[in-house]
Amino acid sequence: MADFDLHKFLINDQPYTFLFEVIIRVFIAYSVVFIFLKISGRRGVQQLSLFEVVIILTLGSASGDVTFYDDVPVLPVIMVFVVLLLLYRLTTWAMSHSPALSKLIEGDVVTLISNGKYVAANLDKLNISEDEFLMELRQDGAEHLGQIRLGLVEVDGQLSLYFYKDEDVVPGLSVLPAEHRPCFTLIPHDGRYACNRCGLTQPLHAGDQLDCPECGRNVWSLALETRRT
Repeated sequence: MADFDLHKFLINDQPYTFLFEVIIRVFIAYSVVFIFLKISGRRGVQQLSLFEVVIILTLGSASGDVTFYDDVPVLPVIMVFVVLLLLYRLTTWAMSHSPALSKLIEGDVVTLISNGKYVAANLDKLNISEDEFLMELRQDGAEHLGQIRLGLVEVDGQLSLYFYKDEDVVPGLSVLPAEHRPCFTLIPHDGRYACNRCGLTQPLHAGDQLDCPECGRNVWSLALETRRT
């Protein structure tokens, strides 16, 4: 059995100055992962905040390498944890003293539904799959937007809904799947219709071909007025 080599166990064949390179590597990895997740959109991140996911991913990569590969020295991995801990403490301290920095890193609560309609400007800014979003609305018990007084996307990507009382429900855009929500550019019969983009509702007549006065789209579906069950 070969003698235990403490130097190889701690740093392998690298000089101790390599630890300074580790600091730079960690900072780069931290920044790149954060930017990637920020660009990809908060809806890919559930439960944990964006900042916490960056920490977990970077720690997982570092700890995984030292666990499975015997040629990975220990001290650089320890340095990764130390630097990440310092970055975490520094970032959380800075966020507690700077609302602007906190908003930049953690994001902000976004209003997506207000008074039974989409807030189209906010909808355009977020990387959200319409099918996934409508599924979440249905899972929370909504059949159409007119039942919803306020819909918020929290900083962790979760959806918070505040419903109207039954007597206050207004006509709204259906959130049902496409086969249960026929869409029209040429209105087939008189009735109240909802714009498929922003949720604006208004009475239309058979034969109308109208661009939505709020968002400019021209696809409509019959507005629903059902109360929640």
